[in-house]
Amino acid sequence: MEVRVGPAVIVVHLDDEVLVCDAHASLSSDAQQGYFMADTRLVSGYRLKIGRSAPILLNSSRVDAHSARFEFTNPRLLDDNGYEVPENSLHLRLDRVLGRGVHEDYELTNYSGRSVDCIVEVSIESDFADIFDVKDQRLQRRGLIRSTWDPTTATLRNHFVHESFDRGILIEARDARESATYANGALLFPVRLEQGGSWHSCLLWRPVLEPTRVMQTTEKCHNLIRSATGKNRAAPVASVTTSDPEVTATIRQAIDDLAELRMRAHVTPAFLDLNEENGSRPWDGAEEDYWLPAAGVPWFVSVFGRDALVASLQLLPVSYRFAEGSLRALAALQATATDDDRDMQPGKIQHELRRGELARLHLIPHTPYYGSHDATSLFVLTAAETWRWHANRSELDRLRPHVEAALSWIDQDGDEDGDGIQEYRTRSSRGYFNQGWKDAHDAILHRDGSVPELPIATCEIQGLVVGAKRAWADVLEQAYGDDAAAAQLRKDAARLAEVIEDRFYWESEGTYYLGLDGDKRPIETVASNPGHLLFYGAIDAARAARVVQRLFEDDLWSGWGIRTLSALHPSYNPFSYQLGSVWPHDNVLIAAGLRRYGFHAEAHTVARAMIDAAGCLVDRRLPELYAGLDRDEGSFPVQYLGANVPQAWASGAIVQLLDVLLGFRPDAANRSLEVRPALPDWLDEISIKGMHFADEELELTIRHTASGGHELEVGASGDVAISLAS
Repeated sequence: MEVRVGPAVIVVHLDDEVLVCDAHASLSSDAQQGYFMADTRLVSGYRLKIGRSAPILLNSSRVDAHSARFEFTNPRLLDDNGYEVPENSLHLRLDRVLGRGVHEDYELTNYSGRSVDCIVEVSIESDFADIFDVKDQRLQRRGLIRSTWDPTTATLRNHFVHESFDRGILIEARDARESATYANGALLFPVRLEQGGSWHSCLLWRPVLEPTRVMQTTEKCHNLIRSATGKNRAAPVASVTTSDPEVTATIRQAIDDLAELRMRAHVTPAFLDLNEENGSRPWDGAEEDYWLPAAGVPWFVSVFGRDALVASLQLLPVSYRFAEGSLRALAALQATATDDDRDMQPGKIQHELRRGELARLHLIPHTPYYGSHDATSLFVLTAAETWRWHANRSELDRLRPHVEAALSWIDQDGDEDGDGIQEYRTRSSRGYFNQGWKDAHDAILHRDGSVPELPIATCEIQGLVVGAKRAWADVLEQAYGDDAAAAQLRKDAARLAEVIEDRFYWESEGTYYLGLDGDKRPIETVASNPGHLLFYGAIDAARAARVVQRLFEDDLWSGWGIRTLSALHPSYNPFSYQLGSVWPHDNVLIAAGLRRYGFHAEAHTVARAMIDAAGCLVDRRLPELYAGLDRDEGSFPVQYLGANVPQAWASGAIVQLLDVLLGFRPDAANRSLEVRPALPDWLDEISIKGMHFADEELELTIRHTASGGHELEVGASGDVAISLAS
């Protein structure tokens, strides 16, 4: 079966552009549809007619991530001369291609047996709504919109101004420019078609994000498939094949989605809308273009700290270029000042940056907003893990001051009362109450369903700091020979690991408390969070075994994955955002932790559930999350309404399975890569080509042997030593 996730819409995207329409190519401002760029809906309405009637849809589909095709025929109609045009005797094709605007191609062909005179009518509307307003369906007009038509250039200009916020879009007719007119809110094209004849015209949607700069949309017609040059605008990503075609297809789809989610963030003050009072930390070479994964389509096409860093960690086995771009961009946004309205403190890594009307006019704090506790520790961990893969000393030297600032924040503002425990508290009246990865307002609850008092110290945030400090200690020793600083970090990590055991372990449940509340009382709620402690290697091995057992009991294990919250909790809801749903990235991160502690069979169980779930979905694409319903023989993953698809760390979870199954131990500084495979019985072989390691692209194949072990076959390796370990 192939289950569709989300409403029946067609979504195309490129960089920070997203176009969401229905199957008929139409856009409705009442249906969370439109053409979005820079967090603004530049086009909110679109309707197409032949004569006076809407065409009949035959088929439509996304062709590439950035393009779609719509095939129509005609209903029975009278042409402009009063002659009947039989149904299904005209063919209208519409192609849409994104690329710093939209290029639309219209192709109308006549098969009626006689000449036809008709009008092709295209209605286009703009409301310039902020993406937050569209997502929350709370549309509010704050400024003025003006539309003007220039008959000499056949161009419609829609322009919006609200105080300092200025946006526009130009709709320019090409090919049929001489005959195009504008009336009653629609572009009109008079068409005369002889029998068998065709008519073609283009519409170019040209965004205007600055009053004097019109974007140059691609003018190449029918450019539905991007060229190899265009597709690989950043460094290429490794390709993966396996002994199971379905597994191969799932991994390839995930890699393709992540490549298409790359967002070109030109990190300059103009792009970021920052000035000195925002307290951003400058980055050497700030005029560079950085590539980092957008968090998800359609709502999270922006710079998200946590999402970019998690996806970067997941992608290290296929390319460390994502991590480089994410680290650079987030370093440029690292805070150097305090602003409680944005939960900003020196050294903290931003959570979310927005560029729409609400952000420009400071009606929301996302300029950027820093309400994420874990992004700062993830920055440290990602910098350290990326070093293991590339050993690029100049890149590391540029990052080191930012990592040190992040570590200072962890030890100071990250632990606001100085008791050695990491806790979060929103200071902004417009900020997020919860600031771990489970950041929904109701994600963290006591056992009776009540909301804990702030500040809250969730268990996985403690483990993340343990893992980050240990990882950076290794870098300090290896790259800088700073044994004293490394020893101090390890001492700090060991102390926090002891706190986890002393204050967070829940003996009666055989797991760890979800967290501690503002009075340092345990939050006695069974959830998936303790599984992250396995990934960070932060807990005792004997207790880890009990955690693993608890994760796979029926109230947490759904068959499609580990639920975010126990089904026995009074607030459990399988259709909620984070109170019983299943998140792929949560599960695969836990699977990597299972592998770390030697629980191979359990890691394989999670991996199989993710592959099976993807196999039930259109294009084998995992969504951000799905419902936590029990799996049975006739079931399939049930969607969470509003989930982003594709979403960076959901696709990244599939890629991270490579590390779960192959156990990479990279040491790029010594040009050594160790592989510790644990292939499941349902997968005999994995091959990777173009793996980025140090300054080489590697090729390797790992397969089962007849004796039950594994063998390694190495293709291209340069001077890298690739070894197999048990």
